[in-house]
Amino acid sequence: MELKKLISDGGKVQVYEHDGCAVKVFKDIHEPKSVVLYEALTHTRVEETGYSRIPPLEEVTKIDGRWAVVYKFIKGKNLAELMREHPEKADEYLSLMVDLQIEINNCRSAKISKLKDYLKRSIEGLDMIDDVKKYELLTRLESMPKHVKLCHGEFTPENIIVNDDGIFVVDWLKAKQGNASADIAKTYLSFCLSHRTEYAEKYLKLYCSKTGTAVKYVQDWLPIVAAAQLKFKRPEERELLLTWIDIADYS
Repeated sequence: MELKKLISDGGKVQVYEHDGCAVKVFKDIHEPKSVVLYEALTHTRVEETGYSRIPPLEEVTKIDGRWAVVYKFIKGKNLAELMREHPEKADEYLSLMVDLQIEINNCRSAKISKLKDYLKRSIEGLDMIDDVKKYELLTRLESMPKHVKLCHGEFTPENIIVNDDGIFVVDWLKAKQGNASADIAKTYLSFCLSHRTEYAEKYLKLYCSKTGTAVKYVQDWLPIVAAAQLKFKRPEERELLLTWIDIADYS
């Protein structure tokens, strides 16, 4: 397979368009097989929920000694591009995002990893907060209601593709089953980390209005998801994430 058309270049992977497919190639020739197969398995299990707005997984293969996961290519513009091109439609796009996330959260898969387990491991592995704060975060996490809703884990405008055939959601690597409000808190946090705080606030209010969820209930998840995000050790995110952890009300 000769790959020529690069469409995305991230820290760990490059994505190419080839013969109607999106070919996600892992840069590290020593990328653990378990990581690659976990992504493919998680994506497949989301497909098996019957959710229709997901590109089918075609195959897992190796290209020039590197692992690659091949999906059907979804043409179109992502919602982030549309929001930049049509800022006057921002509220409409945010409302669309909320509807999509509610749609996803209504799906179920008992085989997908649990969000609470992921968050617990992420917080336990942190080395930039002290043990007292870590204990407080884990205690809060344990007290949160246990749900089994499908959570995307990285639900951002960049991962929503719009074309003539409809709307599609991509990048399901971090999908888990858990509490939908944690998924909303992660989207809120993603908006803040990309300096779109106004969108974050509107998004949170829209979600809570459409679902009858208390704003504070979602906000209670923010310190937890912010702490979990620290595991990626991105210098540009550190200050804001630590701020979100520090404002936690542990009383």
